[in-house]
Amino acid sequence: MRIKQKPEDFSVKESYRFDEVPSGRHRVYLMDKQKLSTFDAADRIRDAFGLRPGSISYCGLKDKQGRTEQLIAVDGADVDMQDPDLRLKYLGRTDQPLSAANITSNRFAVTVRMLTEESIGPLNLAAAEINRLGVVNYFDSQRFGSLKHGQGFIAKDLIRGDFEAALRNYLAQPSELDRSEDAKVKAFWRENWGRWDARVPFEGSRKYHRILKSLREHPGDYLRAFLQIDASYRAMLLFTYQSYLWNEGVRRYLQLLLPRENLFPLKYQAGTLLFHRDADLEVLETLRNSTFPLLAPDSTFEDPKVKQAVDWVLGREKLKLEDLRVEEARRMLFFKHEERPTVVIPHKLVIGRVQNDDLNRGYLKVNIAFTLPPGAYATLVIKRLFHFEYAEDSAQQIRESWRAPVEDRDGERESGDTAFAPRGPRKAPGSTPPVSGPRGGPKAAPTAGPRAARRTPAPEGAPSPGRRTQAPKSQEHRPSQPSAGFLERQRQKKDAKDQARREQAAKRPESRKKK
Repeated sequence: MRIKQKPEDFSVKESYRFDEVPSGRHRVYLMDKQKLSTFDAADRIRDAFGLRPGSISYCGLKDKQGRTEQLIAVDGADVDMQDPDLRLKYLGRTDQPLSAANITSNRFAVTVRMLTEESIGPLNLAAAEINRLGVVNYFDSQRFGSLKHGQGFIAKDLIRGDFEAALRNYLAQPSELDRSEDAKVKAFWRENWGRWDARVPFEGSRKYHRILKSLREHPGDYLRAFLQIDASYRAMLLFTYQSYLWNEGVRRYLQLLLPRENLFPLKYQAGTLLFHRDADLEVLETLRNSTFPLLAPDSTFEDPKVKQAVDWVLGREKLKLEDLRVEEARRMLFFKHEERPTVVIPHKLVIGRVQNDDLNRGYLKVNIAFTLPPGAYATLVIKRLFHFEYAEDSAQQIRESWRAPVEDRDGERESGDTAFAPRGPRKAPGSTPPVSGPRGGPKAAPTAGPRAARRTPAPEGAPSPGRRTQAPKSQEHRPSQPSAGFLERQRQKKDAKDQARREQAAKRPESRKKK
């Protein structure tokens, strides 16, 4: 099975509410984006219109690998963007920045591909289990991109007081899975750590301007430099480690409540998750009504089993609750206690009609739609539905199996998401699922299961759908200097941004211009 082979395969739409105030200073927009994280989209809008850091607020973070619609609010500026991958629709004004309180739910529509008849068979039973038992409300692999990209838990560096290590992991730890310009910037600073006056030959270094300016003025003050990172991203770095502690604590909590035979494991980016396939009525009621804390120094526990699970995970991490703080910056770097539901139940779960997979010849696809409360992960619902065959590559396997991105017609490099490219069930050679062709007749099926489909040769010069082509060996080590075409594109982008700023300035009232 595979998901997210196309942006349209993973769609999420926020259900939202905000108090419209005609004279409010925050302009609210519906943002439609694809192949962009919420942070990336906000950075692009800020750069295009010369906005200050922190001027864009939103209800929550949305997946990069998909098509998403979410609210954003811009403080004190009227903006407009109609790019192919990022569009804004003006909704009105409000007098407060947006937060998680402005979102009521998320509606997901997910296309699951590369399925066989054997994949479809147990699907209805799995859906019935979800409706009865719910899904454990873990944080999924998307939350742990810092592990995938080799940065580790930066929050642990901060807790230890090693601010240089924290900054180095953020600024100078390029990912082997990243072929963007940002990875080149990080590779540059890995090679030039401490030489803060060195000139970076990449346009992407602008996002680190405030950090580098601080290091040039105060070379040894790594905490001061770290605090130049955007406040929302700093908070996410701490929240990532909190999320890991939550996952591990809930995993232990399930082991205390249920016998081993009622649990089954699933691998994910940060380790292994446990799900329940059955529970008696008393335990089921406990799970549905319970919460588990996101840990902070002031966390308290009423349920003795919750406390036992927390003690277990903190002991394994060699921490105490009071250690979850950064004494040198307590107001800007802190862990906040929050109760999170242990289990969520997807609403309006609908499994669509099984169809032939148009991207993977000889396989099937199915559309699945459901609604989740804010903060819950749709990918976990999909994993729970297909738990009988789902397998996720580890970070090491992703690095070892990297395929170079495919170049598009304009020479831009397009990278795909390998973190969620689940493998299909292993089958003996010669086993072929009975799949009908587009006109109802028999259709040629692969002879060695889903992996064989990935090895099916494509026409010369054209990559197969849903796969990445292996770059020639001569291209594996590319020079770090940008090509002439790259520089020209960067100049065009800069000119477009300057033009946008001039247009924005022209729209301002004369009274503001004089100021």
